[in-house]
Amino acid sequence: MRTELERLHLIEQQLLNGPAALPAEDWNVRLLVDGELAADTDAQRQLYHGLRLAGRQQLRRELRLIHERLHTGRFAWLRRLWPG
Repeated sequence: MRTELERLHLIEQQLLNGPAALPAEDWNVRLLVDGELAADTDAQRQLYHGLRLAGRQQLRRELRLIHERLHTGRFAWLRRLWPG
């Protein structure tokens, strides 16, 4: 299990340009030598992309809810203060 965690940490450092990231040349050699590393890296990249999209959707929902609360119900008086 430890080896898998180290591999995941290595991939994470490369994708996020972390302090332990390898130089690009070294990383490219590893990708060429280890086909599974390339596949794992691509899967991790897709996961990060999905997490970013989910975070954006959540933020949009929260902003929409805030907007609804400000323009209706008990916070409608704020709209009178800042028409616009």
